[in-house]
Amino acid sequence: IDLVNNEELLVFSDEGMGNGVHENLFDIVYLHKDFYNNLKTQEMAEEIEKINSLMMKENRKYILIGPGRWGSRDRFLGIPVKWDQICNAKVIIETDTENHFVEASYGSHFFHNLVSMNVGYLSVLRNNKRNFIDWKWLEKQSYIGFKYFRNIRCEEPFITKIDGRRGISIVYKNGRGINGCDN
Repeated sequence: IDLVNNEELLVFSDEGMGNGVHENLFDIVYLHKDFYNNLKTQEMAEEIEKINSLMMKENRKYILIGPGRWGSRDRFLGIPVKWDQICNAKVIIETDTENHFVEASYGSHFFHNLVSMNVGYLSVLRNNKRNFIDWKWLEKQSYIGFKYFRNIRCEEPFITKIDGRRGISIVYKNGRGINGCDN
């Protein structure tokens, strides 16, 4: 991980939980930070549940990215999903926005689900200058659009590596390359 070229990366976080490599993730589902409205988080939870159900029917694991805290009971802290609404996500990434800062989730039930299901959890917060999400790259990709979320599907997988000892996590752009998805 220390020798990686940042141009190849979609995400870098030194605040990750989990361990291992995920090589079969062809989808990213994300809520762009500019689309986040904490008055609409219940609607967002309902939409991600529908997307998750579609992913389950198609047997597709995915990377989930969104601002705020996933699974919060307080709809003003993030999207108040229950585990079954996002259970097909293999990597969950929480981030913040310019106007919405929330610390990473470390609740016991949330943590239990992550560990037992071997789900990676990354926190990418703006106050940590080392961490990033390449939003510009994401925005250039073709996507399936929903009201709040976008689903990017690629022919080549997004490879995720999580070093559980150091908390360092990376997500490569599809196929470890810097090109876009050729959907």
